[in-house]
Amino acid sequence: MYSEVIAELAPSGILRAGINLANIFLVTGKSEDGGPEGVSPDIARAIANQLGVKVSYVPCETPGGTAQAVKNEACDIAMIADEPARAEFISFTNPYVEIEATYAVPGESSFQTVEDVDQSGVRIAVSETSAYDLFLTRSLKQAELHRAEGLPAAVDLFANEKLDALAGLRPALNQNIEKLPGTRILDGQFMTVEQAIGTQLKNLAAADFLQDFVKEAKTSGLIEELINRHGVVDKLQMAS
Repeated sequence: MYSEVIAELAPSGILRAGINLANIFLVTGKSEDGGPEGVSPDIARAIANQLGVKVSYVPCETPGGTAQAVKNEACDIAMIADEPARAEFISFTNPYVEIEATYAVPGESSFQTVEDVDQSGVRIAVSETSAYDLFLTRSLKQAELHRAEGLPAAVDLFANEKLDALAGLRPALNQNIEKLPGTRILDGQFMTVEQAIGTQLKNLAAADFLQDFVKEAKTSGLIEELINRHGVVDKLQMAS
């Protein structure tokens, strides 16, 4: 039934799934053998099960590294946010979960809305190659981005260099706010990060299969079940 899809995604009988370890809401732990656990690894396993093949995880430390793994054909699918810059070489499904991205700012900051942040001279700390880094790179008119490798490093950069704002996923900012006394998180969002499944552009049959898989996973309750199972109900929102 899935012979054409298997030929594209798992000709050896093993589906290689690129997993972005930097998203701590989609990868929430490790198994006894050291493999990633969480919503996105479970979705990859469910895809492999439906195809009747084995799954092999390709752990990636950064979102940019995950995208590069697809580009280099080091993985067959990738659990990564849909983003126009990545769509130049990755075919994405519709999103299965969404996460708000916003800013944290010093308590004394005059900024009240996310729109206030894009001003001349404003310095924003951001996790390099994240979906929101790519979005802000494309959309900011005046503010400057200062990049660090991963959100923890961006938090340190924001604090140590006394930058004007810290960009991040709202649930991650909520978790880090305790490390930043006097800091507050702005209401609203500058984007919604849409987590999807990607594969190489050449995999036409696989792209259709994965699109159908995501649709069924949302309507069947699988996505909701995984969000509950991994304790991220207040972190992830199922995409419409």
